[in-house]
Amino acid sequence: MNKMNNASMLLVAMVVMIASTTEAVRVRGGPVVKTKTFLSPPFFLRAGGVSDKYFDDVDFPRGHVALKSFNGDLVDESGAPVPLHEAYLHHWLVFPYYAAKANKSDHLPGPTNSGPCTDTLGHYFGLGAETRHTNTWVPDPYGIEAGDPARAPAGYEERWVIDVHAIDTRGAADKEACTECTCTAYNVTAETPAYLGGVDCCYDGTRCKVKDAYLNNGPRKLFLRYNVSWIEWSDAVVPVRIYVLDATDKALLEGSTKPACKVEYQVEKCSAADRARNNCVDVMATKEMVPYGGDLVYAAAHQHRGGIGSTLHGQDGRLLCKSMPIYGTGHEAGNETGYIVGMTSCYPEPGTAKISDGELLTIVSNYSNERQHTGVMSHYYILVADQKKTLNKPALCFSFPYSWCLPTWLWSNQM
Repeated sequence: MNKMNNASMLLVAMVVMIASTTEAVRVRGGPVVKTKTFLSPPFFLRAGGVSDKYFDDVDFPRGHVALKSFNGDLVDESGAPVPLHEAYLHHWLVFPYYAAKANKSDHLPGPTNSGPCTDTLGHYFGLGAETRHTNTWVPDPYGIEAGDPARAPAGYEERWVIDVHAIDTRGAADKEACTECTCTAYNVTAETPAYLGGVDCCYDGTRCKVKDAYLNNGPRKLFLRYNVSWIEWSDAVVPVRIYVLDATDKALLEGSTKPACKVEYQVEKCSAADRARNNCVDVMATKEMVPYGGDLVYAAAHQHRGGIGSTLHGQDGRLLCKSMPIYGTGHEAGNETGYIVGMTSCYPEPGTAKISDGELLTIVSNYSNERQHTGVMSHYYILVADQKKTLNKPALCFSFPYSWCLPTWLWSNQM
């Protein structure tokens, strides 16, 4: 017992020492965080235009690594951030895939996240207009494993693809209709009459209605600028599973085992009766099953304009995360009035948010329905520690705010 108490006191002392110092502290052998900024290939948009392109073999950290964060930003050719009221970043998504070493055009599908919607939402990272102010940092000692050569098929190696969906709203006759992909704003007739807007109406090459003065404007060159942080993979990293959950997936509620992820949906304008009661809130809720449990280490929701917050609950009703939108209040890039410029992220204290194997989680997503909204989304991106790989770790290492590791003997004594 005395040995445990002494070790605990030493642990506290070490944490205080490192937290209070102003100089970087690195224990020999600890992880070194690497951060690098990359640019996607260019794409071109004229006023009202839409680009939704997939770029193969983009620049990305190579080797066997633990990804710690991924942040994106839409920039012009001078490197200046482009405000959402000029070019709306509908989404960017990042996926791994396998390319043949002898012929990079020979592709095989790569791993997806562990969520139920892998056919439609299989990405590793992905955000939209909220990208500039949404924290994506993976807390220590966790990491998203990438580049494991043992997982690649013989003769293939891991590569990455980015999907960037952007809408140029300069001179738009109705900016909100353009950003919500309302079909009439694009002169697109949907296959289903009830489908009034969404990604099926603002696909690559379409054009939203613009004012006459903008009809003949030339295109401009844009890029997705993305920052990636990572450390080299080691036994000290605790791997996490990625789950992307969709509030439109009603399969379990309807007694089906086959996922039914619609990805997007339509929010109808509130009734006169609800308006009179000041109750113009649309609620979309569902249950999603997490097959492999562990500690919840990160969670954040994805909503579009009109979103007023989303919660994630355990099977017993306990609150796991409340993720709220951050709306801009100005004109500059990153603070655009009326746009969601960020979503708050949840970082539960270690060990306080455990999820069991097969646990049913509840998603509740709220939108204001003072007006109709088309093509909205209600997703949750969560990271769950792989509990089967958390034991027998040789060290406990940290990469933030500095790179350092607890000695093996101290970490093992606390297990």
